[in-house]
Amino acid sequence: MMSSVLCPVLLLLALAGCHAADMADEVKTLPGLTKQPFFKHYSGYLAATDGRMLHYWFVESQRDPASDPLVLWLNGGPGCSSLDGLLTENGPFTIADDGATVKYNPYSWNTVANVLYIEAPAGVGFSYKPDSNYTTSDDQVSLDNLMAIKSFFKKFPEYSKTDFYITGESYGGIYVPTLSARVVDEPEINFKGFAVGNGLSSDATNDNSIIYFWYYHGLIGTTLWNALQKYCCTNGVCNFFNPTSSECREQVSLAGSKTVGINVYDMYQDCYGGAGKYGIYHPHFSHLFRNNPQIQEQRKRLLQSNPGLGEVPPCVNVTAETNWLNIPAVRQALHISAMSPATWAVCSGDVGEHYIRNYNSMVAQYRKVLAKGKRIMVYNGDVDMACNFLGDEWFVDALNLPVKEKRKQWFFDDGSMQVAGFVKQYEQLSCVTVKGSGHFVPHDNPIAALKMISTFLQNKPF
Repeated sequence: MMSSVLCPVLLLLALAGCHAADMADEVKTLPGLTKQPFFKHYSGYLAATDGRMLHYWFVESQRDPASDPLVLWLNGGPGCSSLDGLLTENGPFTIADDGATVKYNPYSWNTVANVLYIEAPAGVGFSYKPDSNYTTSDDQVSLDNLMAIKSFFKKFPEYSKTDFYITGESYGGIYVPTLSARVVDEPEINFKGFAVGNGLSSDATNDNSIIYFWYYHGLIGTTLWNALQKYCCTNGVCNFFNPTSSECREQVSLAGSKTVGINVYDMYQDCYGGAGKYGIYHPHFSHLFRNNPQIQEQRKRLLQSNPGLGEVPPCVNVTAETNWLNIPAVRQALHISAMSPATWAVCSGDVGEHYIRNYNSMVAQYRKVLAKGKRIMVYNGDVDMACNFLGDEWFVDALNLPVKEKRKQWFFDDGSMQVAGFVKQYEQLSCVTVKGSGHFVPHDNPIAALKMISTFLQNKPF
């Protein structure tokens, strides 16, 4: 008699235990938000390697969480927080200029998918490592992110069979393919493909293409262009990436100096706080011209004379989100650990300064994912100078994939049927531009960005 009573009780406890972690992480009330959302969202920590704990914020789909895909979003840097993506680009919440009021984003990606944001690597945002040693590398970050994904599925087993996509931007051009190359070997994860926005895919194509971008956008004049052609090019083939002559390196450095004061994330937008004096020498653009000693020496001097310079990207206003995330009530609502950094910052100068790059091209990772039959989207805002569209187009072309459809316009319908950009369709890969957008496409053109990600997730033609 006693056992017949206990069994149902034990069963209920066991069922409750299956979801104990995610229930504990559920965000019940978000400070600054007048009306709480009808969809569920969660914030907490995912275990990685060697004691690293990565902070996540998971927002369920507003449409149908059980059947909609699961999308992971990663910002870049290296060393910048994915909460920037959540709060200023494609998440359901945005922060008003007062740094206290929360508003809804009608073009959130969670209108079509469940979206998981992870602050990575440890040391970024609210993520931490107990010994505070935040030296890391491309390979370590991809391994830690894989472990975090597995930790997520333990917390949320109901999503373990859901179609899973990995997305990100900027240095996510490294994060996303390296992580995807690991995930594609995990049969228990229902991985379908990845999308990279304004990503660093290849140092060589990014460096070589940016000179053309600057010239044809009017930033460097004919005299300098002719000098670059003279010292850096042979028989029409130019090498701005790894020049052998000091004359070429000098001309490339001079070309870079012409961009000082221009918003490197969106050349047609003003710089917040006034024209920056650092330009491509800012440490956030250490991926540009790594083989040019003149430029690297200038960056080194800037870092030495400006401690913490890498914590805020140039020309970008992050004041509102920074203020809001550092409100004690917000940290409490998001279940932030006392072991996390005392102050949330959009980027970690410590992580960025000590970051070890293992790769200068993602060709091998792309080929591996494609060979497994997965789909890829490479998209670019076409006025970004940090990771310009031309370099990514060259990178994709060099993969020599079968072309299914030549480059054409694609559209979004906001009531007036506008050209959103251009798309070239390869076998398993879409190469997309978003017209008039900079480095942060979902922020700059949210309507087009939502149409674009929806098209990709649903595997529909552009």
